[in-house]
Amino acid sequence: MRLTNNLTEYGLISKIFHWLSAAVLVIQIPLGFYLVGLEFDEKKLSIENIHIILGLSIFYITIGRLIYKLFNPTPRLNNSLFIGQRMIAKMNHVFLYLSILIITTSGALKKLFSGEILNIFFFTIEIKDNFELAELFYDIHIVGNYTLIALVLLHIFAVIIHKIIFKENLLKRIL
Repeated sequence: MRLTNNLTEYGLISKIFHWLSAAVLVIQIPLGFYLVGLEFDEKKLSIENIHIILGLSIFYITIGRLIYKLFNPTPRLNNSLFIGQRMIAKMNHVFLYLSILIITTSGALKKLFSGEILNIFFFTIEIKDNFELAELFYDIHIVGNYTLIALVLLHIFAVIIHKIIFKENLLKRIL
C-alpha cells in the first residue's frame, strides 16, 4: 500500500485521515445530542469536556487533512460520471470540511462568550461574556451539526448508489 495518493487511489495517510475523522464524528455527534438533554451538573461538565476535546481533535485533524491535500493529488473520479456528479461530489467534500470548521469554531465561541474558560491543549482562553453572541454561536453550532449530518448521509448515500446502480465500488478506494 502506498503512503501517499496517486491519481487512481488514496494512500495510507489519506485513509487514516478519512477514517479517523469518521470515527471521531461517530462518537462526537451522538455525544452532542446527549449533552443537550442533560441537566447542568458535574456529569454534564465532564461529558462536555470530552465533547470539547473531541471537537478540537476533529478540528485539528481537518486542518491537517486540508494541508495534506494541498501537497498531495486527489485521485480522479471515474470518467463515467457525468459533470453534475463530479460537481456534487466536490461540493459535498468542500461543505463537509467547512461545516466541521464552522461547528468547532462556533462551539468554542459559544463557550467563550458564555463566560467560560476554554482549554485548548496547551493554553487557556477566556474572554468577556456576551450572552447574545453566545446564543448566536450556539444556533450556528446547532445548524452546522444538522448540516454536517445531512452531508455525511449524502456522502454515504452516494457510495451506496454507486455500488448498487453504477456497479462501482467507491468504498474500495478509501479502504
